[in-house]
Amino acid sequence: MNKLILLCFLVVLVFSGQAQTNKIEWLSFEEALKRNESNPKKIIVDIYTDWCGWCKRMDANTFTNPTIIKYIQENYWAVKLNAERKDTILLGEQMFINENSGERRAPHQLAVALLNGKMTYPSIVYLDKNIELMHPAIAGYQDPKSLEQIIKYFGEEAYQSVPWDKYQKEFKSEISDK
Repeated sequence: MNKLILLCFLVVLVFSGQAQTNKIEWLSFEEALKRNESNPKKIIVDIYTDWCGWCKRMDANTFTNPTIIKYIQENYWAVKLNAERKDTILLGEQMFINENSGERRAPHQLAVALLNGKMTYPSIVYLDKNIELMHPAIAGYQDPKSLEQIIKYFGEEAYQSVPWDKYQKEFKSEISDK
């Protein structure tokens, strides 16, 4: 009986350890660019704030979906960017700061640049392997099925030749309805 309990405990331990490592590896913008130099991938940038309820919901419901995790890990460098961060970011020769870091809800220059001044959270920006914007930021909460379509549209480079409406109609999700 003790051996059975020990075996069950070990099985639970192994599977819980796998579940903990099965998540998106979020990077800083600087780290993503550094990794992109030796292993070019597209970059997905989740722009959020600490006070944004929809951002937290997306973290809890969307970015924990196994299909989303797997696709992002295989096809993108994933960046989390707090739109109100206080520190300086140096990208190449360009420095980005938060000009009003002492004020409440002051946006960081990099977030403003990536969102083209449209400060809506959450927003996701998609950059190609050359760090060029593939599409203006997509704002608002995305459930797993919605995000799956978008990340694959850009990840498969369908955006270059297939209109979004057509892609949506023909898209087959890997996420099951539960």
